Amino acid sequence: MPDGACWGQPRPRVDNTMLKAIARAHRWKRLMESGRFASVTELAEAEKINQSYLCRVLRLTLLAPDIVEAILDGRQPAALQMDALLKPMPLEWAAQRAALGL
Repeated sequence: MPDGACWGQPRPRVDNTMLKAIARAHRWKRLMESGRFASVTELAEAEKINQSYLCRVLRLTLLAPDIVEAILDGRQPAALQMDALLKPMPLEWAAQRAALGL
């Protein structure tokens, strides 16, 4: 290899915190849709977590599919952190991409 050349692509940076939050969000959504829990209050009590936190995580089910895929593959921007995902964001997928730097 020539001087300064790298051997391959950099390894993806998979963020386990974001992965777990996305998985939890979809699990909680399924529990709500199945009728097992009648409200987020009931679900939060069953999960022994704060209702506000549950609602913020639950919003992750509204992320654009390509954003979720990028996070699952570890291709999200290095600056993207969990706190940014938990903030309110637009429902439109193009606006989500712009807000998250994707």
